[in-house]
Order: sequence, then C-alpha cells, then structure tokens
Amino acid sequence: MDVSYDGKPLDRASRTYVAGHRGLVGSAILRRLEADGFSDLVTRTSAELDLRDRDAVFAFFAETKPRYVFLAAAKVGGIMANNTYPVDFLSENMRIQVNVMDAALEHGVERLLFLGSSCIYPKLADQPIREDSLLTGHLEPTNDAYAIAKIAGIVQVQAVRRQYGRPWISAMPTNLYGPGDNFSPTGSHVMPALIRRFDEAKRSGAESVTNWGTGSPLREFLHVDDMADACLHLMDHYDGPQQVNVGTGEDITIKELSELVARVVGYEGELEWDSSKPDGTPRKLLDVSTLADAGWTAKIPLEQGIADTVDWYRAHLADIRQ
Repeated sequence: MDVSYDGKPLDRASRTYVAGHRGLVGSAILRRLEADGFSDLVTRTSAELDLRDRDAVFAFFAETKPRYVFLAAAKVGGIMANNTYPVDFLSENMRIQVNVMDAALEHGVERLLFLGSSCIYPKLADQPIREDSLLTGHLEPTNDAYAIAKIAGIVQVQAVRRQYGRPWISAMPTNLYGPGDNFSPTGSHVMPALIRRFDEAKRSGAESVTNWGTGSPLREFLHVDDMADACLHLMDHYDGPQQVNVGTGEDITIKELSELVARVVGYEGELEWDSSKPDGTPRKLLDVSTLADAGWTAKIPLEQGIADTVDWYRAHLADIRQ
C-alpha cells in the first residue's frame, strides 16, 4: 500500500493509536495529545489487546485502521529486573515491536514513532553520546537483552523507510521519570526507587538509607511530560532514518541525585552506599543537538520535576505497584 507524507504536522482529527498508554511514556503521550486537540485517539489495555499476540494485533489494526501510531509499549525495568530476566526483556519486546510494525505496515499507517532507550548505545561510548555511536562498541551487560531488542526496533523502522518509503521515525529518550512511573521495589528505575526509598525512610524514621553502588555514575534525567512534548514535536516536524536522542543535555551523579531526592522528600537521615552492588554504565549523557536542530529543548527543571513526581507518588500510594 502506498502511503504519502506531505511533511506537514499531524492532522489532529485523524485516528491516532497510542500503544502502551498506561505506561510511563504512553500515558504522558496520551495526555499531551489530548491537550493538543487530537480528537480520534485509540487505546487498548494489555488485557484488551496482548501485543505479543500477532493475530490479535493484526485484527486490531484491520478493525481500527489508525493513520498515526506512537509505539510506546514495552517491557521495561531497572538493573535488577533486566539482569535477572534477560529472556523476557528480549523476547517480549521483540514480539511487541515486530507485531505492531508489521501490522502498521500492512494496514497503511502513515507515521509511526518508535520509542527506544539510551541503553542502546555502547557502555563506553564517547560522551555526550551522538546518534552515530550506535553499534560501535559493547553494550552494558546488565541490560544488553533489552538494548538489542530496541536496536532491532530502530533497524525495523529504517528498513520500512528503505523498502516502503514510509516516513517512520525513532526516538531514544534518556532516563525518564514522572507521574505514572513504576515504583516497585524490584522493577523500578533509579529515580522512582530513590523516591520510594527515601519517602518510606522518612515515614518510618529510619536513621540511614543504603543505595546501590558507589554513587559515582553520571546520569541524565528527563521529565516524561517533556518527553511526550518532544515526541509530538518530532512527529510534526522530523523525518529522517536516524534515531533521535531525546534528553536535557545535562547530567548529575547518582550521589547528587540521591541528595536532591532526599531533600525534596524531606528525609534528614544518613545516606550510605553498598559498593558490592553494580553501578552499571559509568556515564550516559546524550548529545541532543539533532533534537535542538529540529526545534525542541527540554523545559522542566530537575528539582521541580522531582517535586511533582513526589507529590504524585504520595497521592497514589494506595495504588502503587508493590
């Protein structure tokens, strides 16, 4: 099927499918699209549509026929989850991506945005990490299975562009945080893990909190509402085969982050470090010049974003995943 793209911003009246709309990224994208006047948004919960089920995915696309797709559905987790369940992270993400993109291709989706992660880049990539660093070195072994799945998604987008001329694109966000994050003790990323840990320590009156690693790794953090805004901006204005880094262009040590989260939460005890636990990649700062050239930069300051996330966490304590 021939699908043409005129280079104009998305038609807000056209049917738009957000895959993974209950996750951290997908829910933020859905909020952003609703705020921008998209009037024909399609979503399905995982109970309603298992994206790992190829036949079900093709039937869904045949029935709904979306013009645009934001592919934010994925199995995600922190260092512990990735290191413990590599088969799950590889297999489930590959199936989700291939099923959605194959069905989108067959049923005429004009614009598709594939969401990945900055963990696709080599562990020791030059900093800040440019898009052309992809596949130039070894991955961080604790999350290599997830990274390989996401790299395959980028290549699939590029292959669709080459073979069928569809203007599909990929975006690779840095570490994300914000409302709707996963605060599970075993499956969360560093930001929600710290927020939960310090909030619980404050409530219990604990004299100290022990964090994983040495606190020395440098990380970049982007509020998920900024990420959603960047996604819409790229779908409106960017058309290229190369994945686009999405971040702030600034980083902070995990130790500094821990001290900032403790201050925002109001925890006044001691911070200790368990250096027997892995640090992961020593530094992961994205070069965001491609995104800046496309006309977008991050807007939400880190401390403000953390405060907003702490407020959300406390307001949703009864519903937080255990």
